[in-house]
Amino acid sequence: MAQPARPAAAYRSQNGAGQQPYSNGPVQNQMMHSSDAQGYSPSVPGPYSHQTPSKVPPHPSSGQYNYSGSQNVSQFNSYQGPGQTLNRPPAAPLSGSPVQQTGPVPQVLPPALQNSAAVSSAGGFPPGASPPMLPNWQYSQAPVSHPAAAQPSHSTPVAGTGPAQPPPLLSGNTNPPGSYQYAASPGGPSLQNSYMKPGSVPPPVTQPLTPLHPPSRPPLGPPPTGGPPLIRPSTVTAGAPNTQSLLHSATNQEGDATSAAGDGSVVQNSYDAIEGGGLVATPHPSAPANLKVNRNVGYSYPALPPGYQNTSPPGAPGMQATALQYPDGSKHFHQPPLGANHLHASMGSLSLQQEGLRPVNLLQERNILPTTLLQAPVPNLHEDIQKLNCNPELFRCTLTNIPQTQALLNKAKLPLGLLLHPFKDLSQLPVVTSSTIVRCRSCRTYINPFVSFLDQRRWKCNLCYRVNDVPEEFMYNPVTRVYGEPHKRPEVQNATIEFMAPSEYMLRPPQPPVYLFVFDVSHNAIETGYLNTVCKTLLDNLDLLPGNTRTKIGFITFDSTIHFYSLQEGLSQPQMLIVSDIEDVFIPMPENLLVNLNENKELIQDLLKSLPQMFTKSLETQSALGPALQAAFKLMSPTGGRISVFQTQLPSVGMGALKSREEPNQRATAKDIHLTPSTDFYKKLALDCSGQQVAVDLFLLSGQYSDLASLGCISRYSAGSVYYYQSYHHKHNPVQVEKLQKELKRYLTRKIGFEAVMRIRCTKGLSIHTFHGNFFVRSTDLLSLPNVNPDAGYAVQMSVEESLTDMQVVSFQSALLYTSSKGERRIRVHTMCLPVVTTLSDVYLGADVQAITGLLANMAVDRSVSATLSDARDALVNAVIDSLSAYRSSVLSIQQPGLMAPTSLRLFPLYVLALLKQKAFQTGTNARLDERIFSMCQVKNQPLVYLMLMTHPSLYRVDNLTDEGALNINDRTIPQPPILQLSVEKLSREGAYLMDAGSVMFLWIGKSCGQSFISQVLGVPNYGSIPQNMTHLPELETAESIRTTAFISWLREQRPFFPILYIIKDDSPLKSSFLQNMIEDRTESALSYYEFLLHIQQQVNK
Repeated sequence: MAQPARPAAAYRSQNGAGQQPYSNGPVQNQMMHSSDAQGYSPSVPGPYSHQTPSKVPPHPSSGQYNYSGSQNVSQFNSYQGPGQTLNRPPAAPLSGSPVQQTGPVPQVLPPALQNSAAVSSAGGFPPGASPPMLPNWQYSQAPVSHPAAAQPSHSTPVAGTGPAQPPPLLSGNTNPPGSYQYAASPGGPSLQNSYMKPGSVPPPVTQPLTPLHPPSRPPLGPPPTGGPPLIRPSTVTAGAPNTQSLLHSATNQEGDATSAAGDGSVVQNSYDAIEGGGLVATPHPSAPANLKVNRNVGYSYPALPPGYQNTSPPGAPGMQATALQYPDGSKHFHQPPLGANHLHASMGSLSLQQEGLRPVNLLQERNILPTTLLQAPVPNLHEDIQKLNCNPELFRCTLTNIPQTQALLNKAKLPLGLLLHPFKDLSQLPVVTSSTIVRCRSCRTYINPFVSFLDQRRWKCNLCYRVNDVPEEFMYNPVTRVYGEPHKRPEVQNATIEFMAPSEYMLRPPQPPVYLFVFDVSHNAIETGYLNTVCKTLLDNLDLLPGNTRTKIGFITFDSTIHFYSLQEGLSQPQMLIVSDIEDVFIPMPENLLVNLNENKELIQDLLKSLPQMFTKSLETQSALGPALQAAFKLMSPTGGRISVFQTQLPSVGMGALKSREEPNQRATAKDIHLTPSTDFYKKLALDCSGQQVAVDLFLLSGQYSDLASLGCISRYSAGSVYYYQSYHHKHNPVQVEKLQKELKRYLTRKIGFEAVMRIRCTKGLSIHTFHGNFFVRSTDLLSLPNVNPDAGYAVQMSVEESLTDMQVVSFQSALLYTSSKGERRIRVHTMCLPVVTTLSDVYLGADVQAITGLLANMAVDRSVSATLSDARDALVNAVIDSLSAYRSSVLSIQQPGLMAPTSLRLFPLYVLALLKQKAFQTGTNARLDERIFSMCQVKNQPLVYLMLMTHPSLYRVDNLTDEGALNINDRTIPQPPILQLSVEKLSREGAYLMDAGSVMFLWIGKSCGQSFISQVLGVPNYGSIPQNMTHLPELETAESIRTTAFISWLREQRPFFPILYIIKDDSPLKSSFLQNMIEDRTESALSYYEFLLHIQQQVNK
């Protein structure tokens, strides 16, 4: 089996962006879902015992992997996609009220678990402490015994049945007071007794995290005695929910089920309890107890000022809360009022921006496109509240005025949903290290700027309205060093914040960063020359891979057989091991295939240098991708991590082999194109990967059809990303080489989060039912993200389950729990507050047209897959017709001729027309099937800002750039030319125009373009001398050249992918691609903007 040793080469990676994780929001109304109801329990590596009992449905049948059929409806409002759809009841009312429960209800913990010592936490080390060095990644395998009463049940949960269970026994504040750190996030200035406010920065500037802890620290003290105060269980009645909706939900759980461990036993997973607070995890034997921490780390502060260290918590025996003495000035509690009465008064005093409601006749006002990039609308909140709100780049809602009832939402005919970019690179991010993370004891919401303090000792949750006690430690503000001002702490002053999570937020010790690269080395792959580029880029960035001293790396190559590379210490060169039995893949020498990057760097570099030459004479044309992925999964299962797979053709042998389904002559028909997977092999494997905390990123470099609809499932359901380089060839298509290089560098070096879960919570009365993105819905509303990256976006659809009467505002909160590449467990929380309105005109006034377009695009992808492409196109058009009809009939007081739209929706028809012409949804013979599928992948996984650019490109005239209105960034002057409408009538033969379509740019040079631009920017004597395949601007020392290159570079820097620049003339073969993006003009298969408006008007006036 072992062949003569062959030299090895190594991969490198940076902190940059690359792949896109797939996530969808954190839990919504947690009161209903604080238990592990319907929990997905993937198998977990043997060494990690899982601590939390959960209800586990049986292993899914293969039928569960199929896309569910969609309802035959042409509007999106009632559509629930094939994606991951959940119908949940609204959050429970406050304790005492009856609650409808779906799924099993929590049980009261046995007395043994009601002691804080007994339930101290699973896995990990004290908050802020460095993880122990575990080079061999081996942990004690002592079983964790569950108390008898908490044994997991393996029967399928039945809706509405099961013992009643109280809210979580322990809130987030079960830890003793500890020290706080306010740590600068990477890239920010150093902090001196301060914390940093969030801000944004261009993605590429991600720097490695600075360790928050010095190497040594004082010894830790003993754990505290006594448990937290118990909560009385509220009475829970098991109602009979709508069984049909639950069934619909169950079939869309994407096959959530238990996974069997290697020995056949069922292993439990309890991330649901960890983030959401069901039954509390018991400690992992190798994890230190959550000890009282009093140490000097980073910027730390004493737990309490000396005079307050012995105060009992309010309500403690022998002391009344009123007896506490506060320092002078703190006795009278003043919080900026955030209550409903104040909001009502303050909102009443604001003049509504009626401009947003001004009717616009779209058939008459042709120049409606703003000349600058469209900004998100500002919610109509009091300025004191709005200044605390979340940055819309991270979290935005399709409606910034939330309708009070579902009936009002239905009447508006607009979709309600959220778009998130939760792990976006931020230049400044407040990071809090504390042994107490303050959360609502009912719904588990993290304390945030929109809670209200009733007095110094009590705060009311802004999602479920429960009144909670303020923990003693939270009374002291380490920033101002004042006691008695909990409302001024950073957690209550920042809508985006990151917590260093204590050990109860871990199921196991944080995993090391593990990177496995899987290369196609068939004859076809070697021909493309991709291996040279990838190995060289990896070599260059090996030291920049995010990680620490525990980082591991490994390599697999495959054609019709699978090749492993032993990188054992002591070998003079890497050793290749070939496994030819692809029907029953096994791992030879598993201990030497994933090795420590720092300890084996020379061998890794040898392998990376020699890999491209190893297979140059190979004549093997077959591709065993499926077996290679199975091998990679087996290798990665014990730890979790990231698999990066490079594929150049249709897999042809072994499990997962595929056959071509593309018929070029039928590309034009919207009916019979194959958008669904041809096999569930890749989806099932992805779900197995997700259960073991493994994500798979797919790089497809192919000139022929490769069935991305099937292959893409491996990334979609494991929270990976898909990259597609059409017709990649190092000689015939050299621009793709630079694109791969740049994007791979970002991918390798960007920040990464491991073993992550995300929840979205919202105010009682609102409910989340469908998620969009790359992830797996593990239990009702917990998104499993084995990897999370800063370039991934997510979307969710919502409904108003209960009338929001008496509420002036509602809030939304996303919580992302992840392990950093440095081995720290962290929680990133974003909170957004929006007003509630009662009139239809106010709903339209607050419409965010870009967010609406982004959510509709996600829904249209689902409709294309579950029904047909033409159904999806019809539904997009109907969304415009329905909303403008509703506006005309219910809001406009005077009926006017023409097509009337509120100012807030004036761009809606244009953006929907742009979607219809986008590769994902267009008809016509232009789009190859894999291109169309890749475009759909991007819709589901791109943050909104990039999705809008790919849908509706920006057009600028660049032959007359000036410094007027320019930006000054790092001593560079960046011109800001106005954005033009996407129509040929805006082009002049005397000009040069740059079209920025997100992933590609076109610089069109008019026939009569000025001589100075041609010579001083393009560096050629005249128009005729411009080369046919020019893709780079020369760097010339002329003012015109400096301005133009600065502008193009600035546009490129703002995104995590690399757009190729094509310089085109009238006779260029790429001119058709340029004109295809002229959204407002007619094409062979699509209407012009004016014709589209006439069609909409005709339908609205019916």
